[in-house]
Amino acid sequence: MKVKKSRLISSKRGVVVKGEWKAVNVDPSVFSDEGLDGLVCFEELTDYSLVEPEKAITDHTQTTNKAKKKRTAREEDGEEKPAVKKKKRQKKSKQEEEPQDESVPEETLEDEDEEGEGPDVTPETQHKTSKKKKQRKKKKKKTTTTEEAGAPSPKKNKNWTRTLVGSEGPSADVTAWKDLFVPAPVLQALSVLGFSAPTPIQALALPPAIRDRLDILGAAETGSGKTLCFGIPMIHSILEWRKASDGEQTTDRPEDTEVCVESLYLPASSETTDGCPAPETSGDTAPETSGDTAPETSGDTAPETSGDTGPEQEETGGAGQTQRKTHKQPLLGLVLTPTRELAVQVKHHIDAVASFTGVKTAIVVGGMAPQKQHRVLMRRPEIVIATPGRLWEMIREKHPHLQNLRQLRCLVIDEADRMVEKGHFAELENLLEMLGTSQFNPSRQTFVFSATLTMEHSLPARLQQKKRKKTEQRSRLQLLMEKVGIKGKPKVIDLTRREATVETLTETRINCTKEEKDLFLYYFLLQYPGRSMVFANSIDCIKRLSALLQILDCAPLPLHANMHQKQRLKNLERFAEADSCVLLTTDVAARGLDIPHVQHVIHYQVPRTSETYVHRSGRTARAAREGLSLLLIGPDDLMNYKKICRTLEKSEELPVFPVQSACMSAIKERVTLARKIEKMEYFHGREKQHNSWVRQASEAMELDVDEELLLGGGKDEDEEREQQRLIKSLKKQLKQLIAQPVFTRQMKTKYPTQMGRLQLPLTTADTIKVKKL
Repeated sequence: MKVKKSRLISSKRGVVVKGEWKAVNVDPSVFSDEGLDGLVCFEELTDYSLVEPEKAITDHTQTTNKAKKKRTAREEDGEEKPAVKKKKRQKKSKQEEEPQDESVPEETLEDEDEEGEGPDVTPETQHKTSKKKKQRKKKKKKTTTTEEAGAPSPKKNKNWTRTLVGSEGPSADVTAWKDLFVPAPVLQALSVLGFSAPTPIQALALPPAIRDRLDILGAAETGSGKTLCFGIPMIHSILEWRKASDGEQTTDRPEDTEVCVESLYLPASSETTDGCPAPETSGDTAPETSGDTAPETSGDTAPETSGDTGPEQEETGGAGQTQRKTHKQPLLGLVLTPTRELAVQVKHHIDAVASFTGVKTAIVVGGMAPQKQHRVLMRRPEIVIATPGRLWEMIREKHPHLQNLRQLRCLVIDEADRMVEKGHFAELENLLEMLGTSQFNPSRQTFVFSATLTMEHSLPARLQQKKRKKTEQRSRLQLLMEKVGIKGKPKVIDLTRREATVETLTETRINCTKEEKDLFLYYFLLQYPGRSMVFANSIDCIKRLSALLQILDCAPLPLHANMHQKQRLKNLERFAEADSCVLLTTDVAARGLDIPHVQHVIHYQVPRTSETYVHRSGRTARAAREGLSLLLIGPDDLMNYKKICRTLEKSEELPVFPVQSACMSAIKERVTLARKIEKMEYFHGREKQHNSWVRQASEAMELDVDEELLLGGGKDEDEEREQQRLIKSLKKQLKQLIAQPVFTRQMKTKYPTQMGRLQLPLTTADTIKVKKL
């Protein structure tokens, strides 16, 4: 059966023409121009309305439902026929369908002007064709994937996360996971990904979370797999909700009925009925109307349908998954992270584990287009991974999918100790207060995870004397539970070591002056090539180091909060792909990021807190691999260094990193020359930018340029040309120095020492044993 071709204005919107095209009075002299020879007249259309195709109002919903039932009956009758005939029929229908599909997006406004009358413009025909195309795609999927019904989609998102075993490789044995109450679709995904056994934190956290539905407070070392500790229970909870909702379709459950509660923290919406916001639908659902013309609907909302309307059918990727109604799909899982990059990574990990379940996820972070995130949320995903700022902004904008948070079954706060710090995330405080009052759900499960969740700080003596006066001293976990809103007795799992770092991490230091830090950094990057992360406390320091190392031909990749989000993600992808690369970053990349095979972490500036030091160092030595952490300690960093040693209970100072002093003179010559070039380029660029702005402003105001306002005394062209010539000669000299080898074959090694592992100094107990021997 051929579908009548519908003429469309756009692939995204339709036009309902209500009036007529009218001629516009134009001065006849306009037509005398050479470029307007073929122009006859101007016409305008004032009476029309734009209709979204997903929310277009149709009068033929009942007929489409009947046709749909007939097709399903035909498919059931034809299941016994061989699959070869089905494939032939699909090829024929696809050939008939191809010219129609290709012609649809090519229709423009000019084609509409030619027809004028426009009875085909209404979105009814468009709605029909879209439904039939969807059904054809579903038929094709059923025939081609008879045995592989639950296979995940082959589309792979490009990301920097750890490369896992693909579906083409041998599946792993997941019998060790079965005692942890993991759902069968998740076990299938774990087998494909190659996760044969759970980590200690996963083995302890999954049973109380899935079986007992307890709130979880988990603390484990970095790289221990904490993401799956809340990802798997969240997926299990969603699957249980699906079973309950499918089994009780005839009865009204209290979870599915939306109760209108006026929020204390959000502005009152003007588009309400009887004091309550109008329920929202997504997809193709829309109310029926008796007229020929469809009423104009708003961009994102539509009243809830009543009666037998055609709901949007959603294709889920799991085996045996039924098509679900999305207009009743609430938000069931919410994950809050401190950084955007960590949110992207959590989404990738949850998608990988939920590939056979059909659970949809969405990401809501800053730095990306809010319109696109708005459209993604209109698909009503079960899980949303977000940063507090953008999420609170969309809640205040009354997004329909974020209005009813009372049905939220799982709330996750990743890196919780950072999230609840005073003065850092004001939106999180408002969000938690709203979830604890107007949007409170007593059956909601809360997950709180961090590597430094239970770290206690020893206060100075003057503050300890003041604390003694108070009889009750609440621990850090109790304060965290109060802020997050955990009122019962949660399951607390603490697997952190006393040192808070991983056993496979080698911690070292270099004592130097502030000016020598560049020398030792360049020495380390030359002597030990590999995947290295360099951390600094300020953005200005990252910018200076990026320019300096770029001049020294080290090809660094910067990452800080002032960069555009797309560039930040792009630099992370480049860093993960290169075998030998340097990532210059602030603490924005210190928490949670699982970048594979990071070999070295260099603290160019000592972190201000011990938690930051633990998380920075945790970017290497992940998943039982070895790694190196190097502290460059200057005079200004001694206080922070001592505070870190005291908090982590390090009885002895860190071992000194071995440096070969024979090559430091060549290193110093290169770095000194590069500093000179960087300084000249920096000041030259700043002068040029400032002087250009002053000249443009003076020309706009028709004033003479005052030379006192110009930086550098207003150099003429000859002086600038001479300066550029000097910079060029210095770069040529530096290039010659870089071409000469600094290390001999005996000096340069693949590992930080000749033995392959840094020899730590012996402790007092070890020296006694040696003496006895």
